[in-house]
Amino acid sequence: MLTRLKVNGFKNLVDVDISFGPFTCVAGVNGVGKSNLFDAITFLGALAEKRLIDAALSVRSEGGRARNIFYRAGSRYVGEMTFEAEMLIPESGVDDLGQEAKAAITFLRYAIALGMEGTSLTIRREELSHITLGKASGHLRFPHSTAWRQSVVKGRRTSPFISTSTKDGITYIRLHQDQGKDYKGGGRPHDYVANKLPRTVLSEANSADSATAVLARREMQSWRLLQLEPSGLRKEDDFLAPRSLAMNGAHLPATLARLTRVNTHPGIVPRAVVQVSEVREGGVLQPESEEAQSQESEEDQAAIYARVANRLAELIEGVKSVRLDVDERRELLTLMLTERDGTEYEARSLSDGTLRFLALAVLESDSEARGVLCMEEPENGIHPQRIPAMLRLLRDLAVDPTIAVNEDNAMRQVIVNTHSPMVAAQVDEGSLLLAMPQAARVMDHWGTIATFRWLPGTWRAAAFPEVPAVPLGELVSYLNPLEYSDSSSGEERPKTSQRRRGGPSRVLDREDLQLLLPLPRP
Repeated sequence: MLTRLKVNGFKNLVDVDISFGPFTCVAGVNGVGKSNLFDAITFLGALAEKRLIDAALSVRSEGGRARNIFYRAGSRYVGEMTFEAEMLIPESGVDDLGQEAKAAITFLRYAIALGMEGTSLTIRREELSHITLGKASGHLRFPHSTAWRQSVVKGRRTSPFISTSTKDGITYIRLHQDQGKDYKGGGRPHDYVANKLPRTVLSEANSADSATAVLARREMQSWRLLQLEPSGLRKEDDFLAPRSLAMNGAHLPATLARLTRVNTHPGIVPRAVVQVSEVREGGVLQPESEEAQSQESEEDQAAIYARVANRLAELIEGVKSVRLDVDERRELLTLMLTERDGTEYEARSLSDGTLRFLALAVLESDSEARGVLCMEEPENGIHPQRIPAMLRLLRDLAVDPTIAVNEDNAMRQVIVNTHSPMVAAQVDEGSLLLAMPQAARVMDHWGTIATFRWLPGTWRAAAFPEVPAVPLGELVSYLNPLEYSDSSSGEERPKTSQRRRGGPSRVLDREDLQLLLPLPRP
């Protein structure tokens, strides 16, 4: 979970400092920098697994060149861009070789500075340090319970995991081991010459050197942009397809098959079914019978189907049930939808917006789907009256910070952006960030940068009283985009007869609607 992000010198993000909660909605007009914020998050995720140049080229940029992800003022580029991320990581996991890794502490701060030398992207600083349990409440600014905080912040540490030092004019990145007694750093650290590194030190860590760094990498690799595309959502899956939802929406049927424990290999009992449950009888633990296991599996399957169908019914009326059709002859999985009148059809015939909603409903039931999910304009393809249903689903996708994290409360974070005033008006006030352009002087040149502001009286305003909140006039202007005048100068609307002589009048200019429309903004 990404709890705080500082960015400087990346695209039009200059001195950006944002604290995130489980669910965040970034709203603003087109072209202000909302997508650049997502690019910064996914770029950090790419740095955790790719070579520097490949990570840079994976980011949207003018001309597809690494240099163009640096902030530009006029014809000059800044010489360095920096990132600092505070994050909660998993307590355990595996490294790239399948070896078990256990974190020394689960609340971390990762910082990196990058520069350009010729056409090469180079590391100038890289650090991975800890945030203690005692200081966690001061860093987790969003409302949450003590039980939740104690379930996600664990362990102890007295030294950094990755640090930067300079000796004889040469900068070194040092990877510290955390395998000593009580994880106090019992191994010999490894030093790397910074400007010769083709990738981050974090991306190369393994569990033998630093298990905590491995799990930090795993967390950052989960910072993904969810782009649910109709072509991916409409595909059937074969029996051997990956059983996790892809970022483009592919493998929706296979994901539901895993959640409902559908066996696509006759004669082979799925792992989820063969896990023997135990019951206590006379003080002795006994395995459940096959009949009891089968009944439990069917009940779980029905519960998943019902949960997804109930969610979908919030968007479209008449939904009765969903199910998977298992075609053993062709070895295909197809998601089916049944209406209340008994009509059944393939779910891939649904509209684009409804399919995206269906994919998110399945994702909500998947406790294995964790990490940070960034999503652009989730309202696309959704009727305005159904936007509240979409927002409820997105909010429920995110972890509930009022109760401890467990299998039913997965550690999942959702960050969306939108240019829709209707979406911004209906999210929780503490979840809204308004992206606004601001003139700034950088490198002796005036330019426009992105700023992100929150509403007065919300948790961010209390945590950062020195930062100005959104001016209410700006908020009203954004939430009320209709132009009630016929020019941007605010001139009075022409009379009806004049409008008719000059051409067709707008819908909002109809006289029979005037008393029904909201009052025009000043």
